[in-house]
Amino acid sequence: MSENTNTEKVDTFQKQQNKEEMKKQMISFGLMIVLTLTSFGLVASGSLSKLYAIPFLLIMAVVQVAFQFYYFMHLKDKGHGMPATLIYGGVWAALLTLAGLGVISWW
Repeated sequence: MSENTNTEKVDTFQKQQNKEEMKKQMISFGLMIVLTLTSFGLVASGSLSKLYAIPFLLIMAVVQVAFQFYYFMHLKDKGHGMPATLIYGGVWAALLTLAGLGVISWW
């Protein structure tokens, strides 16, 4: 009888954890939609010059990538150290490659 009660507690705890995780993912998804609509609105309105619009759009894109990594790729969870290291290493290598190509093309 006590084993059944213990299983029910674990199931209830797991359901609560899943509910909280889904809530965080939905909030993150909503924020990404808002950022996307803001970006499209900014470009469509033409209210900012390219000098300000391009850095603003790049910052919003980086924020969206961070949301993707953190919530939807579960890099915030324990036990995902190696995938996180590989992904962040790949991002770093891509940034270095782009910087190198930028230097070569302007030289």
